[in-house]
Amino acid sequence: MAVPHLSLLTFALLFIQLSSSSGGKILVFPLDGSHWVNMKILVEELHAKGHKLEIRVQDKPSSFWSHAWSRFQIQRVLVNQFYQFHKRMSEMVVQMFEDENLMRSLHDAKYDVVLTDPGIGGGAILAHRLQVPLVFNVRWTIQGEAHLLIAPSPLAYIPFTATELTDRMTFTQRIKNVISYTIGMYTLSYMTEPHYKPVVRRYFGPDVDYLTFFVDADIWLMRNDFVFEFPRPTMPNIVYMGGFQCKPPKPLPEDLEEFVQSSGDHGVIVMTLGTLVGKLPQDIAEEIAAAFAQLPQKVIWRYMGHRPASLGNNTLMVSWLPQNDLLGHPKTRVFVTHGGTNGIQEAIYHGVPVVGLPLFFDQPDNLSRIRAKGGAVIVDIAMLDRHIFADALMTVLYNSSYKENMQMLSRLHRDQPMKPLDQAVFWIEYVIRHKGARHLQTHANKMSWFVYNSIDVIAALVTVVLLITFTCISIVRLLWRMIFVGKRVKQE
Repeated sequence: MAVPHLSLLTFALLFIQLSSSSGGKILVFPLDGSHWVNMKILVEELHAKGHKLEIRVQDKPSSFWSHAWSRFQIQRVLVNQFYQFHKRMSEMVVQMFEDENLMRSLHDAKYDVVLTDPGIGGGAILAHRLQVPLVFNVRWTIQGEAHLLIAPSPLAYIPFTATELTDRMTFTQRIKNVISYTIGMYTLSYMTEPHYKPVVRRYFGPDVDYLTFFVDADIWLMRNDFVFEFPRPTMPNIVYMGGFQCKPPKPLPEDLEEFVQSSGDHGVIVMTLGTLVGKLPQDIAEEIAAAFAQLPQKVIWRYMGHRPASLGNNTLMVSWLPQNDLLGHPKTRVFVTHGGTNGIQEAIYHGVPVVGLPLFFDQPDNLSRIRAKGGAVIVDIAMLDRHIFADALMTVLYNSSYKENMQMLSRLHRDQPMKPLDQAVFWIEYVIRHKGARHLQTHANKMSWFVYNSIDVIAALVTVVLLITFTCISIVRLLWRMIFVGKRVKQE
């Protein structure tokens, strides 16, 4: 595979120059797509606070599209796409490091912090090369869900991402969880290690583990919280900022507001499948449209494909919609979503119940958590027809418990001492002020599995116990023989 030209692949530079000299100097290394949607919010807030930012922009990845819609086929396509994606990213890192002028300019810039998404490997490796403190905007890393890389994660009650399990598992479910974890971590390693390990070995030495570049991050800004997440162990340098992108709704455009108001007491249904999926196979789109046509509610559907023949008069198809503003509208009754993190957090913030159509990535896991909390119904898109989909919609529309549960989650989410976005900015500035946050890092990250689990200690203690036991038995046997032999001699 030919390596794309450097200027095309990586380094479109965006400088945000500010008159204030009191702010920090931040190098931003983002991941595109929906990840950039929330990274951009952090960047804009830091800009408003007086910081100077330089953003290294990579080529935008192509939208995901596959004619294969069974769960197995989708996963196979995804593994191949991620393998190629990380291959290109590792090649990009090599190009960066081989460009002496670029690296000299980066060193001379004397950044205070690197802000990156660990879903790609380049940002963490670059921060280590520059010896600059590192902050993650994170839920996923190149090795899966972030907690698995940095925090204790007992599989007895921490469900692995792909399982759609909760923290209360039966024995059979725990077996499934362990097997899924083993297979999943192997698959993630297969997609990443062949690409990043040679780069790290080449520029940092043969004894350096590339995963240490990730676990050495000063602060992990986690894009969830314990309204969404099941209770679990965590670490001092993990800062939860779930819903930081959420905000009160703004007024809708006039034409959209008119359509929403025309719904009367029935209200509206909002449907979007995120930034990567603008269209569906035509037969699935027809079934979805037919299900919508059966309902008295009005529907606003973001869709880029061919207009379904079964589309009803109650459905408005748009190429873009103001998702946060619609979810915050009092007439919105249900949110039909693929289950991306941004959409799920906005549904929680506004207290809107969900009908989920998970496709790939973290989407099934996200939706399963909302279902476990009583706020969602999930439909397998591979099994979807108009009757199944309509039943799911009517269940959420007319069973008040779904709305009540989501509104409860909304109240819990909003009831906190500091807004999540303010907290995220505080901790980035904290790292700038103190030139890192090493005192919040656990030494466990530098331990081997053998030492971390005290296998050596257990082995030593077992050895001592066995030695003492053996010694005691030997003494007893010796005493027994002495007593027995002495009695026999006297008898003789």
